[in-house]
Amino acid sequence: MADEKRIQVLTGNEACAEGALAAGMRFYAGYPITPSSEVAEVLAIELPKVGGVFIQMEDEIASMGAIIGGSLAGVKSMTATSGPGFSLMQENIGFAAMAEVPCVVVNVMRGGPSTGLPTLPAQGDVMQARWGTHGDHPIIALAPFSVTETYDLTIRAFNLSEQYRTPVILLLDEIIGHVNEKVALVPAEKLRIVNRVTPSEPPEAYRPYRHTESGVPPMIPYGEGYRFHVTGLAHDETGFPTNSAAEIGRLMERHHRKIEQARDQIVEVDRFMMDDAEIGIIAYGSTARSARHAVRLARDAGKRVGLLRLKTLWPFADAEIRAHIGQIRSWIVPEMNMGQMAHEVEWALAGAAPVTRLNKVNGDPISPAEIYQIIPG
Repeated sequence: MADEKRIQVLTGNEACAEGALAAGMRFYAGYPITPSSEVAEVLAIELPKVGGVFIQMEDEIASMGAIIGGSLAGVKSMTATSGPGFSLMQENIGFAAMAEVPCVVVNVMRGGPSTGLPTLPAQGDVMQARWGTHGDHPIIALAPFSVTETYDLTIRAFNLSEQYRTPVILLLDEIIGHVNEKVALVPAEKLRIVNRVTPSEPPEAYRPYRHTESGVPPMIPYGEGYRFHVTGLAHDETGFPTNSAAEIGRLMERHHRKIEQARDQIVEVDRFMMDDAEIGIIAYGSTARSARHAVRLARDAGKRVGLLRLKTLWPFADAEIRAHIGQIRSWIVPEMNMGQMAHEVEWALAGAAPVTRLNKVNGDPISPAEIYQIIPG
């Protein structure tokens, strides 16, 4: 009997490419940039084998525009980049958010700002993932901490994107992108794959931005007999621009409602030794790997420490953090930036417990020993 899983040794970037293929992604447009280039390298070889299309664009602006077009044509689409390229994509990410175009953007974070530290890790794009494009817009951002989880969360990114008609950001960091680990890949036929809802009404009755109860309008690909308009301007249910305050208000409220009312299904955290913890660590990405080991060291020393690991960065896990008020007497937030997520943790706690920040921006990872040293006795 054949094994149901394929056992391989992969990097996080390679697992990301494999996950995208398993999710049904068949169009990739991108521009090579360290430390994400392996995603493109794998897909350049593998996509044509499954009838997909790979194209290297002239830059990241064009890459983002291309995957929006691919998605509008009915194909699951993705691009991958790092900090400087992610900055260039922001205008078109805003377009995808306003036009409700499902797509996945992978950002393998490196040190910044500007060209920064191309080959060294960072977690400095957390707030950019949330607010990089202008205006009030909802966004979903996921952060894996292992190669296996990169495979899983890449698939989940596509599922969420299709389900809620929204761009989804997958935030790796350089360590996760390049670490080699043994993984067991669940074959595509065993996976739960979500595809966008298509309209049931005839073409003449179709409204591409209908205000549905779920907040998610059905979506039909171009070329299937349904004519509709797509714009980055505020628009009514037909997709055509409007200056009606009532219509604009309904549109923007629906954009946020479709994510907010599904928040509990979207937000995922992993609790490690949290049941009896008195001191909590909140971490994500590769830093969470160091945090897990620090928890083990602390437990060996008789300290009741646990880890609340964020798998979903946006929407923020404020309710999951507040659930531990009264239990956790102090929190530690290690991250490879100047405190971007710690700020959100402090906001969520509203003074209920002190928060100690551990920040590093010199290209070195945060070690378990550095976290352990600041755990109170």
